Amino acid sequence: VWRQTRHRPGMPVSLVWFRQDLRLADNPALTLAAQRGAVVPVYIDCSAEEDPWPPGGASRWWLHQSLQRLDATLRDRNSRLCMRQGPALAVLRELCAETGADAVFWNRRYEPVITARDASVKSELRAAGLIAESRNAALLVEPWEIANQSGKPFRVFTPFWRALLKQYAPAAPLPVPALSSPSSWPESLPLETLRLLPRIPWHQHMA
Repeated sequence: VWRQTRHRPGMPVSLVWFRQDLRLADNPALTLAAQRGAVVPVYIDCSAEEDPWPPGGASRWWLHQSLQRLDATLRDRNSRLCMRQGPALAVLRELCAETGADAVFWNRRYEPVITARDASVKSELRAAGLIAESRNAALLVEPWEIANQSGKPFRVFTPFWRALLKQYAPAAPLPVPALSSPSSWPESLPLETLRLLPRIPWHQHMA
């Protein structure tokens, strides 16, 4: 059972930066933001920052469908997805200024180019006096949490798995949190502006 509340004066506002985790359930960043106040869900088209491995045509088609479904699901809860284009840090700063948000939360990705970008974003936001936190939403444990007897990462799966079972128990999935809306919504680009669908309509035959 979900509920939605309006923004109250003095209630903190947080941005939740959606990336590959386009879901409401079992979303640690969204749950953290919802617990502290009003939530502004955000998706940023910053694919240029993912070079040399930007998403391909099939991934972009999937992304279009997923963003469309996420926005519809949020609107069923009197929320919505704000879509923007541009460098991630610049867009997040703009949205914090527009919404009065004092915090930005996101779930981690682990590609080297993305981890470097995210570390820079987190550092810059914190330097500006904002709360910036990331969470694990995709792995049983973080890569740095389990080491062998030499203190180094495992290179063979079976010893890693045994160590994992001794030290950790999988947590239960998080439910969809209750969402509070901000007093006003920032402008959002139409999904079509992102041009995610292929020019050659091969996707029309996909279910």
